[in-house]
Amino acid sequence: MESSNIKYRIAKSRGAQIITTVLAFSIVLPLIFILLFIIKSGIQHVNWHFLVNVYKPEGEPNPGIGHALLGTILIVVTASIIAIPIGILCGVYLSENKTSKLAYWSSLCVDVLQGVPSIVIGIVIFAWLHQRFGYFALAGSFALGIMMLPIIIRSTEETLKLLPDTLKEAGFALGMPFHRVILKVILPCGISGILSGVMLSVARVSGETAPLLFTAGVSHYLSSNVFKGPMQSLPLLIYDYYSLPSRETDPNSFINQAWGASVILLVFVLLLNISTKLITRKWKVQL
Repeated sequence: MESSNIKYRIAKSRGAQIITTVLAFSIVLPLIFILLFIIKSGIQHVNWHFLVNVYKPEGEPNPGIGHALLGTILIVVTASIIAIPIGILCGVYLSENKTSKLAYWSSLCVDVLQGVPSIVIGIVIFAWLHQRFGYFALAGSFALGIMMLPIIIRSTEETLKLLPDTLKEAGFALGMPFHRVILKVILPCGISGILSGVMLSVARVSGETAPLLFTAGVSHYLSSNVFKGPMQSLPLLIYDYYSLPSRETDPNSFINQAWGASVILLVFVLLLNISTKLITRKWKVQL
């Protein structure tokens, strides 16, 4: 009787393990299919000319996405410059002031901001900046920076909460002021989680289309000035080329460029996520 009960429990455990494995694999399958489909559709259109050349009218050889690639880099880098210092400082404040009313309401605002749709943020920046100054890349960077803030703040806060209080006490015992303890001791010890949050936030906003549609606009020309005029980006180029193919007599060439741009954007996001995993493994918070 006892032997049959043990066999039943072992069979039940193995069955649960098999079901868990099948369900986990079924979650990965859609991602694999999406990746393979995008790579299959766009990889043959990616070459050196495709990366460095800019928009060309229908019929001209070797069109490219160089203007969109440069625009994406400039917009995302500018958004990072705006969001990273603010996000880290806010995360430090929330981790150091857990019981204050300001920290409570700030934390609540971060949670609410994290749930705001990207298109709503784009409309707000459109109302604030576009109606006064027109399309310009800096407005798009502001919109993306606002979207990056919740991820950076939460990752910084949760990482610093994991650090033992003895680190701060040791710094204070050596006569260091509070700001030097934070800059020289606390932040370096939590660099893993902070960098992970930064990289994830960059990956999160790199493929956003709606905020840039309202703020940065669409341009077919190479531009490096984030303060003036519209600037093209990869998500907008994909949207523009794939959803409006009828404006040219040969729409397939633009659809092919959209698939090639999708591959580039996909590789960029994958590299950011892989880098996040490597950074997390290399600089793990030691408790």
